[in-house]
Amino acid sequence: MLIKKPKLAIVGAGGMARYHYEGFISAGAEVIAVANRSLERGRTFGEERGIRHIFSSLTEMLAALPDIDGVSIITPNKFHYSLAIEALKSGKHVFCEKHPSMNAAEMKEMSIAAENSGKTLMFNFNNRARPDAQAIYRYIADNRVGKINSAQAMWIRRAGIPGFGGWFTTKSLSGGGAIIDLPHMLDLALWFMGYPEPDYLLGVTYSDFMNNKAFKGHWGISDSDNGITNVESSCHAMLTFKSGQSLMIRSSWAEMNERELVSVTFQGEKMGGKVERLFGIDSVDDTSIDSAKLFAEEYGNQVDLSIKAEKDNSMGRIASARNFGECLSGTAAPLNTPHQALILMKIIDAIYESATSGKPVQIH
Repeated sequence: MLIKKPKLAIVGAGGMARYHYEGFISAGAEVIAVANRSLERGRTFGEERGIRHIFSSLTEMLAALPDIDGVSIITPNKFHYSLAIEALKSGKHVFCEKHPSMNAAEMKEMSIAAENSGKTLMFNFNNRARPDAQAIYRYIADNRVGKINSAQAMWIRRAGIPGFGGWFTTKSLSGGGAIIDLPHMLDLALWFMGYPEPDYLLGVTYSDFMNNKAFKGHWGISDSDNGITNVESSCHAMLTFKSGQSLMIRSSWAEMNERELVSVTFQGEKMGGKVERLFGIDSVDDTSIDSAKLFAEEYGNQVDLSIKAEKDNSMGRIASARNFGECLSGTAAPLNTPHQALILMKIIDAIYESATSGKPVQIH
């Protein structure tokens, strides 16, 4: 059933909450409540935006406001599964931050819960909503690129560990390190490729710099002196698909790289292409440089096509949240599906399994 003006609530008043809020409002939705474990933080976020209803938990919020249409989940990764299941079983639509869950088994249960409830379950794979990615995708959807045979997905940093000892670096709360925190280019590459069924994966992870504070990033959370740092700082993997396609994956928080680089490069039957973001000073978005290019052969000549897309300093975060609101009101189709999120989590699980065993893993 379409909802003319969806009533939405936000669970978690962290750094991503403002993007969710702005996206929902721009879609014509109304944000009526915030739930946050720290009531003070929840009130601060709510008061700045005129949100009157503040709660300490999703359970409390759902009991008090049963007419909420949907919730967004912006919490440490460990709680995505339980909160999404609770909201879906209460008959609410769900928009959840990446990554979807701690593992593929959780994601499968989330997908089943969404199907059983008849409600929308979407994830903040925000880089799909970037103007440059959208522009490239139009060429792919129009069959200008042809089948993408191979691709390379990278989000690499030189010094970008998001704090030491907090939930990002604690495996029981995050599920992992760089590969779990930075799945966006993996998702974007899979989206460009048509989200094919994966077959075999060989992956390795490294944790060389996880206790070296010289590799801390300029964003994240405060250090915890008594905290844990038991996740990987980088990952390298090779993935093949049942369709014959292939994908190289590289993610890192801390590695001996030249700079932070975010990109998907692909090689198609008719065209190749690349979407890239070069971060600027101290990884600040407004000094970054975005580019989108296509590579072709025409009339015996090598041709490079540069796409001039509007710059989006939010990296698609606002547009991604807006898409959720528009889906509920029936003015847009969802940018992602639970089935795609399940494939993504199967690939992430396989990376960790292969890194542990030292052997290739077949993904079922």
